[in-house]
Amino acid sequence: MEAVAEGLWGLADHHEKSGEIGKAVKCLEAICQSHVSFLPIIEVKTRLRVATLLLKHTHNVNHAKNHLERSQLLLKTTPSCFELKCRTFSLLSQCYHLVGAIPPQKNILFKALELTASASQEVAVKLWSCNFNSQLANVLIIEGDYPSSISALQAGYVSATEISYPDLQMFFSTAILHVHLMQWEDENLIAQAINQCNVIWESIDPNRRGQLLGLLFYNELLHMFYRLRICDYKNAAQHVDKLDAAMKADLQKMQQVQQLTSELNALNQSLSRPDLPSRERSALSGRQTQLQERLTRMTESSFTSKDSLEPAYFGNERRALGDKLVLAPPPIDGEWLPKSAVYALVDLMAVIFGRPKGLFKDCAKRIQSGMQIIQDELVKLGITDGATEVDLRHSAIWMAGVYLMLLMQFLENKVAVELTRSEFVEAQEALMQMKSWFVRFPTILQASESIIEMLRGQYAHSVGCYSEAAFHYVEAAKLTVSKPMQAMCNAYAAVSYFCIGDAESSSQALDLIGPIYLMKDPFIGVREEAGLHFAYGLLLMRQQDFQDARNRLAKGLQIAHNQMGNLQLVSQYLTILGNLALALHDTVQAREILRSSLTLAKKLSDIPTQIWVLSVLTALYQQLGEKGNEMENDEYRKKKLDELEKRLADAYSSIHHIELIDKVKLEVQQFHEADIMRATAGQSVTVNLDIPESIGLSTPLPHPSSARLVDLDIGRRGKKKV
Repeated sequence: MEAVAEGLWGLADHHEKSGEIGKAVKCLEAICQSHVSFLPIIEVKTRLRVATLLLKHTHNVNHAKNHLERSQLLLKTTPSCFELKCRTFSLLSQCYHLVGAIPPQKNILFKALELTASASQEVAVKLWSCNFNSQLANVLIIEGDYPSSISALQAGYVSATEISYPDLQMFFSTAILHVHLMQWEDENLIAQAINQCNVIWESIDPNRRGQLLGLLFYNELLHMFYRLRICDYKNAAQHVDKLDAAMKADLQKMQQVQQLTSELNALNQSLSRPDLPSRERSALSGRQTQLQERLTRMTESSFTSKDSLEPAYFGNERRALGDKLVLAPPPIDGEWLPKSAVYALVDLMAVIFGRPKGLFKDCAKRIQSGMQIIQDELVKLGITDGATEVDLRHSAIWMAGVYLMLLMQFLENKVAVELTRSEFVEAQEALMQMKSWFVRFPTILQASESIIEMLRGQYAHSVGCYSEAAFHYVEAAKLTVSKPMQAMCNAYAAVSYFCIGDAESSSQALDLIGPIYLMKDPFIGVREEAGLHFAYGLLLMRQQDFQDARNRLAKGLQIAHNQMGNLQLVSQYLTILGNLALALHDTVQAREILRSSLTLAKKLSDIPTQIWVLSVLTALYQQLGEKGNEMENDEYRKKKLDELEKRLADAYSSIHHIELIDKVKLEVQQFHEADIMRATAGQSVTVNLDIPESIGLSTPLPHPSSARLVDLDIGRRGKKKV
């Protein structure tokens, strides 16, 4: 019977190579369903092979799971077979992961770790222990048990150290850093994790590092997340450059592979001709061998193994080796995200880094590039026009969540760029896209609801609807548990209330920012601190406490300039500080500050800020009696005002305007939550990029109906930007 099994195995191999997966599965299942009994070891190997085929080539996860569960039962009575037991445990864990069966997955992994702990301490055993610890860490992350997840990863790191595998040590070190970034409780622990990653990475031979593309992207992106979270844009630049260089080099390599593959296919076509002369056939055969060897060298991964199990790490489905950024050697082969998602993330990092600096042309290209990558991948997952989250395959929910969250990040940044440039209609369209995606995928995109509300507030404020803006900011704060996000939304809302200008609104603004500003919550970062300094400075100006306001605003300016690098916020700070200098009759400093602010506003195409600065400059020239400068300045101000009013008219006439500013929360159809459990769980493994610094602090528009923000005795009062 063993010969029969080997024959069917060989036939299954032939069908798989021919792409006839159904026939291959039938050959193998003939062994499992035979009335004649095969040895248990043969049945186990066959079922493992069936499960592998199903996971690799189909979406029939449950069928694969059934075969693996049967294999596990057969192996219970088998005393040895360590390798087969580990392979079964690993693949079965993956199946449970894909169908969202967390308790059985944990149970199977604990059994697997018990097996490796009782086995001899050989290299192969340690590698399997690393495999199971990495998968267990993933499960614990989904459950939100970060400390236990870190413990599992540390156990894996110890095993990697014991067998002297620096690549594997780096894998576990970056994973530990990833969990610390998700948890974000102790910045000292995060700093230690970053340092450990740096030390291990530097200990790897430079030539070897060049082959570890998956680890390079993973490490650099995690460093980038950290730098952006703490608004350290200066040190983030090097990571953006490294990511860009690595991505471009890999794209170039993949293009060469495609060219070589096309040439090889053409050669094979020529060699298939029966009438080909022998001399020509010999020459073509030599060229064929050269191309095959070159392709093998170019596509061979540093972790390639014919026995690779490719278990999912952090929730991924299997995919072709060329689409993978492998993180660790077999039997782990873990990847963080597929290559396309990583490329989109690199584009996103460039956008987040470039937007505060006003690099809008590059940002537009990156947003378009990243969104195109994501749209292509969503189609592959079955997400086309009209599809909702209940239409998704269960095994596709996690990956769909990754791409949808990335898409929302790109759209959020597009809204921010367009509002900064006073392109209100373009901002409307991007915001409506965000709303449409959220309505269709409310469970997967639950974290985006507060962002959308905040951006509705940004839009409303940008077009002069301050009451509506305050409403949406307050709603956004209610919809999030993130203290930094709540602080920023409250600061934004306070500024909108200041722009309304009456006593009741000023009181509401004080109620919002007073407690936060005085409490000094340790979870509030530098970006939030800059926003709060701005809002609190405005409050002090309202109370005629100019000197204290100047000190607070100067501190906020220092943060915005030195740490955030946000040119729009710097421009806004400079404008109001120039206004203050004028109020304190320091005309020399006022002129210098306001000119710098106007230069920045022009660079950003920020028309409202330009008008605000020009208004204050007009007041300065009036105070100094510089009639010529006053007339020239006011003429330019009127020109920019006409341009702004035209853009506002276009925005007001849009069919989306009322829908976006209306004081109504988003309403969505709640789908069957039990069917979307994996979507919600999957989001726990994404890093909160903390992007919503958005567009700085919006300006009160200079039209007759807008109230003056601050009353200063400077002759002719100008409009103040928020």
